[in-house]
Formats: sequence, C-alpha cells, structure tokens
Amino acid sequence: MSTTQILSWVVVAVLVFWAVGAYNRLVRLRNAIGNAFAQIDVQLKRRYDLIPNLVETARKYIAHERETLEAVIAARNQARTAAEHVRVRPTSAGSVGALAIAEQALEGTLARLMAVVENYPELKADQTLRELSEELTSTENKVAFARQAFNDAALDYNNAAQQFPTNLIARLFGFKEAGMLQSTTSDEERKTLRVQF
Repeated sequence: MSTTQILSWVVVAVLVFWAVGAYNRLVRLRNAIGNAFAQIDVQLKRRYDLIPNLVETARKYIAHERETLEAVIAARNQARTAAEHVRVRPTSAGSVGALAIAEQALEGTLARLMAVVENYPELKADQTLRELSEELTSTENKVAFARQAFNDAALDYNNAAQQFPTNLIARLFGFKEAGMLQSTTSDEERKTLRVQF
C-alpha cells in the first residue's frame, strides 16, 4: 500500500469516527429532551390529579359558579391531552407549542377559580382547600423548574444540531429543531400590567 492510500484510509476513518460521534451526540441530546419532559410530565400529572380534588372541594361551596368550575376541568383535560402528545414526541415543536398554549389556558382558569374562592370566606377557610392550594402551588414551582431544565436540554440539542459541521449529520439523519416551552405565547401577554387606583 502506498502512502497516499494509507493517508486516504486514515482520513476516511477519521471522518467516519467523527460522523458516528456527531450522530451519537445528537441522539444523546435528543434523549435528554425526552428525559427533561418526563420530569415535567411527572409534575403535570400531579397537577392534573390535584385539580379535580380542588374543584370538588370548591363545588360544595360555590355551586352557582358552575361555569368557572367547568372551565377549569375543560382546560385541565385539554392540557392533559396536549401533554400526552408531547410525551410521544418531546422534540416536536408543534406539540410543545400546543402544550404551552393549553397550559397557559389552564393557568388562566385556575387563576379565575382562585379569584372566585377569595369571594367565599367559608371556602377560603376550608382546610382541604388550603392544603390542595398549597400542594398546587408547590407543584407549579416544580413545573417551572422542570420547564427550565427542558428548555436547557432543547437549547443544547438545537445548538448541536445547528452548528457546523454537526448540522450536516443532523440534516442527513432528519434531526429536527426541538420546541421550547414558553410561558407566554403572544406579545399582548408580555406587556407590562398597568395598575391604576
């Protein structure tokens, strides 16, 4: 074998090892997104399980606020369905965006429920409701931390998939951009709230 052939084989071997390494890194980062969503999913399931108990406790006191209670349950069901779609494909930007919208709607209906609760002193004093509210608040904090970890994993993956020369491997094997979980979905929500007395 000539020196040129040996050099050619060495160059090909280096390229193959690099391509395998780049591919494996992208797979590892994509799997990290799945793991990060699994952590969110645990907290979301806990939240989804708490909400019916919260609504049932409130229902005893505020039966005439039926629309609010039904809206909370409907928003919970939509968010749960969206979470199931993300669970199947955690790197799907469309599914992650739909989950963010559904979660935002759920947070809005929960805020309306808590505003209604404020108008009922006997409900506010209910021990079960207080405990459920505390658990829900704790779960919300855990969701926020898990969402941050998910976004960090998605950022690492997206950076790796978009940087040269790894982007060549990403395109070749169909590694798509991962979506980020955002707390706001429109410019209107990002505006500063004006309080006037």
